[in-house]
Amino acid sequence: MSSILINNALIVTMNSDRQVLQGNLLVEDDRITAIGSINQTANRVIDARGQVLIPGLIQTHVHLCQTLFRGQADDMPLMDWLQTRIWPLEGAHDPETVYYSALLGIGELFRGGTTAIIDMETVHHTEYAFQAIVDAGIRAISGKCMMDCGPEGVGNLLEDTDTSLQQSVDLLEKWHGAAEGRLLYAFTPRFAVSCSEELLVQVRDLARQYNVAVHTHASENQDEIAIVQTGRGMRNIVYLDHLGLTGTNLILAHCIWVDSQEIEILRSSGTRVVHCPSSNLKLGSGIAPIPQMLKQGVHVSIGADGAPCNNNLDQFMEMRIAALIQKPLYGPTAMPAWQTFELATRGGAAAMGLGQHIGTLEVGKKADLALVNINNLHCAPGDDTNIYSQLVYQARSSDVTLTMVDGQIVYENGWLTTIDEPDVLMQSNDAIKRVRRRAGL
Repeated sequence: MSSILINNALIVTMNSDRQVLQGNLLVEDDRITAIGSINQTANRVIDARGQVLIPGLIQTHVHLCQTLFRGQADDMPLMDWLQTRIWPLEGAHDPETVYYSALLGIGELFRGGTTAIIDMETVHHTEYAFQAIVDAGIRAISGKCMMDCGPEGVGNLLEDTDTSLQQSVDLLEKWHGAAEGRLLYAFTPRFAVSCSEELLVQVRDLARQYNVAVHTHASENQDEIAIVQTGRGMRNIVYLDHLGLTGTNLILAHCIWVDSQEIEILRSSGTRVVHCPSSNLKLGSGIAPIPQMLKQGVHVSIGADGAPCNNNLDQFMEMRIAALIQKPLYGPTAMPAWQTFELATRGGAAAMGLGQHIGTLEVGKKADLALVNINNLHCAPGDDTNIYSQLVYQARSSDVTLTMVDGQIVYENGWLTTIDEPDVLMQSNDAIKRVRRRAGL
């Protein structure tokens, strides 16, 4: 049995009592087995004096396949961004470029203390992203993007409905539960604009048959909503509810332009909403009414979205922006730091359906955690009574000194342990040149 003892940390447990305590935490194999005052030896002892031990951060909407496109589609509205940049670039991927795009993203996530994600891949070569997830050691729900209709720009991402469904099932049956359960499959239709009603209905039925999640986008942009309303006769959330897709296994990214009827649908169905504040600001999409949703009982978590509509995958930045952008609209008490941090930990775990296993530091839980050094100028002076403010408003991803997933250290003191960083940087720089050339950009 392998064991790691982390000593002298300020432990932000996020348990039901939201305990914050000074002490030690013992990891044996993939589980947390003791917290507090521990008189036990371990294979390795880490002195975490002056550092904060937190649950691994959880991002519930990312696109690993797009990490390679960072900086390739800046300062554009959503539909132009998709049609003239992202879809052509995704269509130009090859297996190797998908693999390195995923590794590039995972390495950045590990450096910032993110241990689990909900990911949407592109239409082709999904298994290579899955291999990167397995190789690198991140916890993920992921799936092949599904697109069987759509406007101009879809290009070679356009699929036959039956082919899209069959490929998705094949991937699910091969990869769901891989890496001792670290990788789970989700059906991932891109959004109603590029998915036929037949496809969406069959996704609903297959997700129920296999008991897996559905991950898609909705109500991100007013032009998108207008397309859906014209083509399907209903607003986005109403339409998804009409099809029977809403529920606790539906993960909806964005949900910016939602009315009172749609918020009630989200609440009553238990649908999981993912707030992506940086992406929403950069694309000029709008600001989701998160405080209103939370007040009414909608389940919310946080994600960075993809690198080309954010330019980084930093959950510390997402927490800070998520808290700040609501205050001019709802007042300075909206989105307090403790609540925002909760969305990035417990909220993410619930969105993944893994609240019994991750999202808090408790005995018996999976050892998904991160150490954050707050002994620096931009966090000083330290105050243990206000640790959530330090984590949300002051800490940066560069303050993370250690990231652990399933009891395995994947990042420590500047070094990724499961990813060859120099190789990924070199391969990524070569890969984007090939992709851009094939995409004609």
